[in-house]
Amino acid sequence: MVLEAIQYENGHLMILDQLLLPNETIYQSINSIQEGWEAIKLMKVRGAPAISIVAALSLAVELNKKTFLSKDELHNYVKESLQYLATSRPTAVNLCQVVKLITELSAEYFRNGSYTSEEMKNKLMQEMEKLLDSDIRINKLIGKNGGKHILEHCKTDSISILTHCNTGSLATAGYGTALGVIRWLFEDEKLSQAYCTETRPYNQGARLTAYELVHDKIPATLICDSMVASLMKSRKISAVVVGADRVAANGDTANKIGTYQIAVNAKYHGIPFYVASPKSSFDFSLSSGDLIPIEERPSNEMMSINSIPIAAKGINCWNPAFDVTPAELITGGIITEIGVFSPSELNNHIEELMSIELLK
Repeated sequence: MVLEAIQYENGHLMILDQLLLPNETIYQSINSIQEGWEAIKLMKVRGAPAISIVAALSLAVELNKKTFLSKDELHNYVKESLQYLATSRPTAVNLCQVVKLITELSAEYFRNGSYTSEEMKNKLMQEMEKLLDSDIRINKLIGKNGGKHILEHCKTDSISILTHCNTGSLATAGYGTALGVIRWLFEDEKLSQAYCTETRPYNQGARLTAYELVHDKIPATLICDSMVASLMKSRKISAVVVGADRVAANGDTANKIGTYQIAVNAKYHGIPFYVASPKSSFDFSLSSGDLIPIEERPSNEMMSINSIPIAAKGINCWNPAFDVTPAELITGGIITEIGVFSPSELNNHIEELMSIELLK
């Protein structure tokens, strides 16, 4: 059975509460925009693609229950709701991209005189509902493109991959981005071992990636975040593949905190470092990673695990959720649904990469 972080049917949305994994598998109904916002903010659902999908579908749930007296009222409601949902988490650009796409669609339908308010509402809901299938299609293309590129450049049929944080079915609509590359290599019988970091302080690697790898019977080993350099020195790692929450125009990439230090270690040890990113994670409005907003999380996430204190009371904490990996450290390339590009090649493909097709 494929893991599903998001379930949606006929105006009803449920998410797998990832705060409870791996000990409990419980789905929570999302019945409103407010509940969608809270689920994203509290990280019950996380991962850049999944966040954007849940935001859109929480709006679809609300629209399904409401009747609007005019197209103007509907359009304003959609715009205001999307602007609110965009405030839930600031670093991942996918959410902003989906907000922009749906807002533009709403404006297009509003201007179209042949649609009634009810028809406009139904068309918007239909487009938002396409996000789940579209994301899986995109992820499978990323997996295939990345897997083939790694095989061609590593020139071996026995591939070991190190990944960081969670980028699989639990972070997307299904299959995954960086974990999608690992899945493709496993399905092609070329994967010898996947290594996943614990990903402190939220332990997405230990709780979620390890859970997915065990669920899918993929050969895998969990390591502490502090073991990366030793792993690279003592064992053969073919490549590092991580996800992305935002990619700037020059290729600088924001991803889960700890990614930057892994990239530095990979460079030192001569290991190709890849970023797996759908086109929706690119932000060409930012010239470099210095301009990417970095979310800071509450100190209690560092100070305790499952409400059990693990740090000295009264210590100050600094808890950024993401860091930025400079483009020059992305030595393997940036894996997308349309191909694999080095950061220096991005400028040659701006038009293709800016063409977002999430709702197709």
